[in-house]
This record gives sequence, C-alpha cells and structure tokens, in this order.
Amino acid sequence: MDDYSDYRGIVSGQRHRSHEDVTLNAQRIAGGLQRSGVTVGDCVCVLMRNDIAFLEASYGAAQLGAYVVPVNSHLGPDEVAYILNDSGAAVLIGHSDLLHRLAEVVQPSLKVISVPTPAEIVEAYRLDPLLLGAPSFAIDFDDWLHDQAPLELAAERAPQSMVYTSGTTGAPKGVRRMAPTPEQAAALAVSRANFGVKPGVRMLLPGPLYHSAPNSFALSAGRHGGVVVMMPRFDAEEMLKIIASYRIDTIFMVPTMFIRLLGLPEDVRKRYDVSSLKTVVHAAAPCPVSVKNEMMAWWGPVIYEFYGSTEAGAVTLSGPDDWNARPGTVGKALTGVHIRILDEGGQILPAGHVGEIYTKVDGAPDFTYHNKPEKRLQADRDGFVTSGDVGYIDNDGYLFISDRKSDMVISGGVNIYPAEIEAVLQDLPGVRDCAVFGVPDEEFGESLMAMVEPEAGVALDTGALRKQLRGLLAGYKVPKVVEIRHDLPREDSGKIFKRKLRDPYWAAANRSI
Repeated sequence: MDDYSDYRGIVSGQRHRSHEDVTLNAQRIAGGLQRSGVTVGDCVCVLMRNDIAFLEASYGAAQLGAYVVPVNSHLGPDEVAYILNDSGAAVLIGHSDLLHRLAEVVQPSLKVISVPTPAEIVEAYRLDPLLLGAPSFAIDFDDWLHDQAPLELAAERAPQSMVYTSGTTGAPKGVRRMAPTPEQAAALAVSRANFGVKPGVRMLLPGPLYHSAPNSFALSAGRHGGVVVMMPRFDAEEMLKIIASYRIDTIFMVPTMFIRLLGLPEDVRKRYDVSSLKTVVHAAAPCPVSVKNEMMAWWGPVIYEFYGSTEAGAVTLSGPDDWNARPGTVGKALTGVHIRILDEGGQILPAGHVGEIYTKVDGAPDFTYHNKPEKRLQADRDGFVTSGDVGYIDNDGYLFISDRKSDMVISGGVNIYPAEIEAVLQDLPGVRDCAVFGVPDEEFGESLMAMVEPEAGVALDTGALRKQLRGLLAGYKVPKVVEIRHDLPREDSGKIFKRKLRDPYWAAANRSI
C-alpha cells in the first residue's frame, strides 16, 4: 500500500496537486473570468463531479466576489437549464461528458468552458470515450487557462457557494448569502474547527461536492494547508485504503456509507489501519442507533453528528459522549445559535414538546432565496428561520428530530421532493393521478415508491413508466417501485390521503416517519 502520510495538497484518483499550484490556477481562473465580464455578485455555475478543477473554479470565482453555483451532476438537461436561467449564470464550467447532454438547452450567449473529464471519473462511471472532448458550443479549459494571467486584485469579500435546494413545490431555490465580513469569516472559521476543519487537516471527501455540506467542508479544508482527498465515487474498501494511505483524520459522511462499510467482510475491515481518524462527521439523514454504535465500536469515539440546513448551516453538534448518553440526539446548539420549537400559531413550546424547529445564528451572513424573496419571508419568524423540520428539545437543551419536511424523502443523504416527481408522472399518457412517497430501505434509509392511478380503461406498464421517468428526471428521482392502484384513498377535498398509503410500510418495518 502506498504511503502518502506526509503529503500536502489536493488529491483526486492518482492526481496530486500542490496547494501552490491550486492557488495559482485559481488566480488564473479568476483573471480569465474577469476578462470574460464576470464581476461581483455574478453567478458562475459549476457542473462537475469531484475534481481538483471544481475547487480551483470555486476559489477563482470567489476571488472576484462572484457566487459559485454547484450543479448536481445527475440532473437532466431541463433541470440544469432551470438553474442556469434562474441564477442568470455568466459562465458555465463543466466536465466535458456532462456538457454534451446540454446541447439543446444551452443559450448561445452563455460562455461555456469544458473541463476534460479526468481518468478516475471516466473509470468510476464507465463513460463513453466519445463524450470526453469539448462539445462544439464550449471552449477547452486547459487551452483557455493557459492563456490567462492571474487576477491582480481580489474582491474584498468572497461569498459562499449559492446552493440550490428544492422546496415542497419541487421548484429549486438558490440560497444566496451576503458575503461575510472579516469578523463573520473569522467566526465561521472558529465554528468549522468544531468539525475538525483546522490548519493541517487531513480530509477525505467521499460525497459529491455539489451538495452543500461536502462543498463547504472541501472549500474550507482546502485553505488549511493539509490534504484533501476526493473520491470520484464512493467505494467502501477504497475508502479504507485512502484513510490508511493518507493518514486521514477528518471525514464528512452520510449514514448510507456507514452501512456499506459495515457490510464489508471482517477480514477486509481488519486489513486497514484507521487509527488516524479523529473527527468523522455525519449529517443529512437519520442514522440508525445500531449502525452508529457498530461504527463507534470499530472506529472508536470519533463520530460526530450535526443538524442544520442549506439556509442556516450547521446549528447543533452531537459528540460521541452526547450520543452514548442520549441515543438519537443531534446535539446542543453551537455557540451563537438560538433554537426555538414553535407550534402552528408561532408560540414557543416548552421542553419535550414537538413542534417546528426555528433557528437563528448570531452574526451570520443573512440569506435570501435568489429571485424568490417571498419564500424567505415565509420561512421567517422574528429573525428565526425554519427549513420545515419538526422535533423537540429535552430539559438539558439537546435537540431531537422527530419528523421531517412534509412528504420529503431522504434517500442516502439526498433530499428528494415527491411533488416534483408527481408533476412529471401526471403528465405521462394514461396517468390520472399518483402519489410518490418514501418507504423504508435498509441501505439508503428511504427509497421512493409511486402508486399510480390510471385513466379509465387504460392499462399501464410499470416498467414503461419508470423508463419514461428516467428520460425526464435525474436517476435518483425515479421511484424504485411503481404500483398501479385503481382506488387511491382521498380526503374529502379529493386530495390523495398519502399517509394511508405510506404508513403501513413504516409500521411493518417497526419504524416511524
């Protein structure tokens, strides 16, 4: 096994790049973007899987005071086009194979820069070699970068990434924060140290950088002079190999990864030294108590959990001792964070009572939903903001999540909103109505299920329905199971009574939702 325990820099596959080279490339990207007309407050969309160039482009745009907009690489062309148009993207930087899909939706006025898809990603996703060159509507990144001079004067304030998060209507919303002041930036650095992101950190990122938490962890860790290793695609044994080879001390994960690691044979688990681990942070989905206990028995008391949202960031932290004393807690409020549990009328509930979770972070840069300021007002009560989750705080101030956003499904740490899928399903020929919801899944926590009511006299084929959906939606949004039902239960208003469809699956698994 290779020993990279002393290496400092950014790593992807077999590629190693020093911090000095990353900094220079970011400065050249910033200079090139500036000469392309990008300025403070503009948006630069990044459509890439995990890659060194993803970080360089993000750092470069931030130097101009521009917002980086990470775009989910699994989205379909129309979904990407929505984000490009809604953000008003000045430039799109993307992997060549992903850009080829966009030929019909990219506007001629948009500057598109094609990054060669690296070998480790080609191998991990078994990509078609014919899609690896720059498409006709884009310019080659390497050639473009070669011609750029570094930016001479950076903007005074660099904003955080503008991540798009779907709402219950299925329409994605860009969470746009004001660029932090120097004082706010210093406070953010202190907060991130709670999660192991500090000078010299040796970080492994097995999750995709287009999600808000991995994106924040990666960009922060890359500035701290240690090592950041990005996996092109999660693989359990490969992860253990990286931990041992690079002496990784900090990781951000989701519970599905724990489950896959625990599924490895015992002799494989024992083959790799994981004693370097100090801070393994997980979030984004509930973790079964048994799974977390098994992981701590294997890796030791190094596993931490936080609760937060794209809007608020991390607001609580639960350490190993917290978890052992109160299994299921997501921890206490971090310094400067205030949490309220409110009833439907907006009244503050006492300890132990379940209600909607509202949070406020002192001194944090304020946010709005890009082009949707009214949505920001709807989420706000006296400066406290909710993402729709419900839970309670115990007598000692520990937060527990007891439910989630109405109808939202969290599968493998990814938020999926059934309303968007239902809208597409209902437009398919022969579909009268439908309901999409989450059911228990041993590996992913939840998976999608759809029940479809056909029009009178129409015979629908479930395989054909899933095939049509795959052509219209990102793959992870296609229900794993589709059933045909002629008698969907309805409320008096005519609305489908979704809980009657969903609850039996959770009851059968002895789980609640």
